[in-house]
Amino acid sequence: MSITPDKLMPLIVDAADDKKAMNIITLNLQGISGIADYFIICHGNSETQVQAIATAVRKKAEEKDVRVRGMEGMDTARWVLVDMGDIIVHVFHRDDREYYNIERLWSDAKVVGQV
Repeated sequence: MSITPDKLMPLIVDAADDKKAMNIITLNLQGISGIADYFIICHGNSETQVQAIATAVRKKAEEKDVRVRGMEGMDTARWVLVDMGDIIVHVFHRDDREYYNIERLWSDAKVVGQV
C-alpha cells in the first residue's frame, strides 16, 4: 500500500459519501483484531446505489495505487465487501444492514468517524 491506512480511510469515506451512502461509520480495529485496521460500514437504499458506492470506493483505492484484494457481493448488491487489506468496506442494502448489525458485533471497536 503506497498510502497509509490513516490517510486512505478519509478518502474512502469521502468516496462513499459522494455517492450518498447513508450512516457511514468507521471503526478502528487496531489492537482488537488482526483482520484489518479499519472497517468502514455504510448502506444504500437500492441495489443500484450499493453497487455505485462500492464501485466508487474501488476506484478511489485504485487512484491511490491501493490494491483491492477482493470484492464480493456485487452481483446481488445486498452486502458488498471491498477488501483493501488494512481497510475493509462493508456496503449494505439498508434492510440487510439492519439485519446483520455488524456494528454490534464489533462493539469493542472505537468509532472514529461517522457521517
